[in-house]
Amino acid sequence: MDISNVEHEGEQAIQRQAREGGPEWGSPMFGPEIPHGFVPFIRDQRMLVIAGADDEGQIWSTVVDGPTGFARVVDERTVVIDALPAPGDPLREAFHTERDIGVLALQPQTRRRIRMNGVARRDGNRLVLRTEQVLGNCPKYLQTRSVKATVPGGAGPAVTGEELSEDQQRWIEGAGTFFIGSLSPGHGADSSHRGGMPGFVTVAGPRTIVWPDYTSNQFYMTLGNMHLNPAAGLLFLDWENGHTLQLTGQGRIDWDPARTRTYPGALRVVEFDIAKVVQIDHASSLRWEFHAYSRFSPSARADDQPTEPTVSARRQP
Repeated sequence: MDISNVEHEGEQAIQRQAREGGPEWGSPMFGPEIPHGFVPFIRDQRMLVIAGADDEGQIWSTVVDGPTGFARVVDERTVVIDALPAPGDPLREAFHTERDIGVLALQPQTRRRIRMNGVARRDGNRLVLRTEQVLGNCPKYLQTRSVKATVPGGAGPAVTGEELSEDQQRWIEGAGTFFIGSLSPGHGADSSHRGGMPGFVTVAGPRTIVWPDYTSNQFYMTLGNMHLNPAAGLLFLDWENGHTLQLTGQGRIDWDPARTRTYPGALRVVEFDIAKVVQIDHASSLRWEFHAYSRFSPSARADDQPTEPTVSARRQP
């Protein structure tokens, strides 16, 4: 199914609730062709964040990386990605048959990003993406960082569970960025990011996390998918060491103004119930250097003041 130019009833519902957007706003605005100006940007990428469903229908977000040129546009609707998720990653074996995929091409050093949604299949050790929706995205809430090293050597074993360990809870509460994958039938998958000051994500318990949803481009592609299908996948990246923390579960959108006021700048709050956790150390070969937080990011809490980042030996915002 071609998802371009199709009205997304989930996006429309969220726009009405938020009193933003309007008819034809969001997914119908974007076509399947890759603009010529995006071609060199895609070629220059060292990392892509992908989203999709595993064989059980659980939604996941993960990262693939490689040298410059590992992702290349071969025609106006086809991108070849010369990489696969790490062994043990829930999406490693997902694309033996063609299925929905969301791809986020993100350049942290310039705060530029584009989204490519469509279908993908595995061809040997690469993925072949057929685009159905391509769009540029605003740079809000992106932290600036750059690749400082590439460390080959392979990923560690996947460590799985059904709840967060204490170390994983600290990891999440110190994060200034995470990625989110969503999917709704008839509208495909989407890969996006969320950012803020460290502490903007709250661990409410070993199986529940909460984050504020700030002002945006009013497309509501992620929340629109979640309105129709609450299943989602989150990815927290340890930028300094290349470790990944993946969560799959279900999200709920809370519009209660009293709760929203506890997060400066928030328009609503999302609560996420965790069904499964996967941690893979050194899943990514890239090591990043942090430079600055986005100037758009508000304080994480009403009584917080922005501070300089404190980087532990293991985690980086």
